[in-house]
Amino acid sequence: MADLTTILGPLTLKNPVMTASGTFGYGAEYEEFFPIKELGAVVVKGVAPWVSNGNPMPRVAEVTSGMLNAIGLQGPGVDKFLHDEHYLPFLRRSGATTIVNIWGKKIEDYCEVAERLTAEKEGIAALEINISCPNVKEGGIAFGTDPKMLSKVVSAVRKSTNLPLITKLSPNVTKIADFAIAAQDAGSDMISLINTIPGMSIDIETFRPRIANVTGGLSGPAIKPIAVRMVYEASKAVTIPVIGMGGIVTAEDAIEFFLAGADAIAVGTAIFSNPTAPMEVIAGIDRWLDAHGIKSLSEIVGAVKI
Repeated sequence: MADLTTILGPLTLKNPVMTASGTFGYGAEYEEFFPIKELGAVVVKGVAPWVSNGNPMPRVAEVTSGMLNAIGLQGPGVDKFLHDEHYLPFLRRSGATTIVNIWGKKIEDYCEVAERLTAEKEGIAALEINISCPNVKEGGIAFGTDPKMLSKVVSAVRKSTNLPLITKLSPNVTKIADFAIAAQDAGSDMISLINTIPGMSIDIETFRPRIANVTGGLSGPAIKPIAVRMVYEASKAVTIPVIGMGGIVTAEDAIEFFLAGADAIAVGTAIFSNPTAPMEVIAGIDRWLDAHGIKSLSEIVGAVKI
């Protein structure tokens, strides 16, 4: 077997396969399918300072080669996440490597959650900052579409925690390299990309949008070429580790991301149709490396021939 050990700055994982935030709940939902501790990491749904009920139904629509969602960051809030048996206490018992995605409507919200999680950090391996959220203090523009705002929120969270920090970049920008550099310069230990791409689907019989929010985030195989391109560009711009995601269904998909420069990957939308997809990707990566006589995953990271 090849060595799948993955080093992401201060974080060491047993393998490079994570779950993408928002696609794996908080882990307990999938324990019946496989031991979640076998994953490289479980990245949980976003945690905010408050309970969030999310958007009205319907919130998900299947589209050609992917899915639209406008869940609205539904979540239990930091108090319940820390203390309810279904959340962090379960993850601690499971032995899973847990990464907590955090979000807010203003910078202070991010810092509040980061501080709370850091104070009770047993069982938390890292934090992932969701910067695709609208900044209410700046008229609703997303933190992740302005390099200066990105820098402000990452810098503030960096001061609020000593846990490893991942910044999840938005794809809705002109030059992803600039945002990768801004995250690195602000103190992020690594970056993850891409988040979903805005889209819309209309029911031609009812004339109504298929989701109540009208537009939603497109994910799944349809966005993979965009994600691979952005991972390539971002990885060339920074020296910190890169976690790639966007349409990964098979091990072969994951290999593309590694060749483009990803040090680790996350499986997301594929889980909705196949709950064991992340484990199948891990096994498939191992087989592919063995078949190609490659002893360590690190040998192919960024190895694309241009």
